[in-house]
Amino acid sequence: MHEVWMPWAAVVLAYAVGSLSFAVLVSRLMGLRDPRTYGSKNPGATNVLRSGNKAAAALTLLLDAVKGWLPVWAVAQWGGAWGWGPMTVAAVGLAAFLGHLFPVFFRFQGGKGVATAAGVLLAFEPWLGVAVIASWILVAVFFRYSSLAAIVAAVFAPLYYWFGDGAAWDVQAPVGAAVAAMSVLLLWRHAGNIQRLIAGQESRIGEKKAGRR
Repeated sequence: MHEVWMPWAAVVLAYAVGSLSFAVLVSRLMGLRDPRTYGSKNPGATNVLRSGNKAAAALTLLLDAVKGWLPVWAVAQWGGAWGWGPMTVAAVGLAAFLGHLFPVFFRFQGGKGVATAAGVLLAFEPWLGVAVIASWILVAVFFRYSSLAAIVAAVFAPLYYWFGDGAAWDVQAPVGAAVAAMSVLLLWRHAGNIQRLIAGQESRIGEKKAGRR
């Protein structure tokens, strides 16, 4: 019987871990304002950076990535003993990502999921995660738009995964579907950013003004 409910328990636990909003928690611990009250009001590392505290932003970024990576890595490492395969791995990764977007502990009002998605991708396939993160960094460095970097990375993530089949890794359909789903959700969460980029009104990385991201 445990073979039936345990994968679901792993998915629920991954969602709970993903629901930990480290932008809010780190800000509280470091005596900073709630990131949901300034800037873009988005509980993510980019908005925490607008507080002027780079250490808080870096810690938020790291922890948001770890909460995506850890559940997937744990299931990939030990799930085989219970017969868990790619379907469970993919479901756990997607659940952690959804937890960040819709955190049960914070009234389902979460961030945009870039760092958490990166953590999930690193756990799915390390080189996939590296390729996507490298794409983000290149765009962010050259254009200084966090949102544009996230959009480009989201577009390329499923392409990297599927075209890496046989060369860097073996494509597993459930994992590929999870990568595609996260990309679509990331683009959806950045719909407002896309409009502001087109209008030339998007804030650049490090800007402190109280505009939306």
